[in-house]
Amino acid sequence: MKILCSTTLLSALAVLALTGCDSSSDEVMTTPATAAPDAAAATAKVGAAGSGCELPVSFGVADGWKPKQVTVEAGDPLAALAKKGPFTMACEIDAKPAGNIGFLRVWTGEQAELKAGLTAFIGDKAQDPTFTEAQIGGKPGLSVDYQQKSQLDDSVEKESAFAVDTGKGLVVVSLDSFDSGEHAEMLPAYQLARNSLAVN
Repeated sequence: MKILCSTTLLSALAVLALTGCDSSSDEVMTTPATAAPDAAAATAKVGAAGSGCELPVSFGVADGWKPKQVTVEAGDPLAALAKKGPFTMACEIDAKPAGNIGFLRVWTGEQAELKAGLTAFIGDKAQDPTFTEAQIGGKPGLSVDYQQKSQLDDSVEKESAFAVDTGKGLVVVSLDSFDSGEHAEMLPAYQLARNSLAVN
């Protein structure tokens, strides 16, 4: 495997690596896919050709966030950094130009049951995961909010991700922030992605 990606990807992944405690929570809630009142306003879309990342889905990008395609090729040992469970990173959308430390990341995987796929994505070190079913982009979707032990200290940080079944495979969008404070500030951009998503 060979991976071609930005150095920000490698450094951020090192900081945001999973190191939390085991959890066996199976809590699932169902909610309609209504727009959150504090979702960010879209200034561009990502997903189509020429948008910064070509993806199976498209969604709105918050002001100042910058998308970049992540390409995985054969032969590079760093390719493991772009894998999470059965998913491969396809795009990272950098929050730094908008004033935050972190990314929205888009991951693609094979067709699978949503909860099984999202559970494999967050891994067995995720703490207290709460799953919420919803239609996302008119397709079956599932969100998860959980906690993760920081690699920098013993603090526990908030994490969020959602998965959508495109009919040709699963797509996961994750909010990868530096800490819980950054997570709260970046949440409107994550909500924008979820609420504006459409399958290409």
